Amino acid sequence: MRTLVLVAALAASVATAAPPPNPQIDMAGFLADANAAAREREARRIDEAAFLRMMREPGTVVLDARSRAMYERRHVAGAVSLSFPDFTAETLARAIPDRATRVLIYCNNNFANDLEAFPIKARPASLNLSTWVSLRSYGYRNVYELGPYLDVRTTALPLEPAPRR
Repeated sequence: MRTLVLVAALAASVATAAPPPNPQIDMAGFLADANAAAREREARRIDEAAFLRMMREPGTVVLDARSRAMYERRHVAGAVSLSFPDFTAETLARAIPDRATRVLIYCNNNFANDLEAFPIKARPASLNLSTWVSLRSYGYRNVYELGPYLDVRTTALPLEPAPRR
């Protein structure tokens, strides 16, 4: 009985103890950036024609933040590959040296009919959302997102490599 009381007391103290401090993680900062990104994003979700026009303009980077394996299967032609888990100040600076650069983003949830290259994510876990927030956290403010859900068979966006037949 005494052991049971001690175990219950220990469990209660662990449950109410403050989590260990970690100066490398900032939930409040993340939520602030996510809220700011949500407000900015509403005016910067663009249609297929605008994405196509903007991606051809000088000074624009199309960023593919999916895994390298998915990028190699199929991606928007000319896109820079930097997998989301690899985002750091240094890797982003190599991919997009000037934070004022216009950055166009897209994700798996923008494309239909190629689940091997564009597997669908849960809507709240769409890579566009986390990519936007992270870019904002690193100081990139000129971000635009492909808005629609496009069929890979009919989109005007150039995709490469072409599917195997």
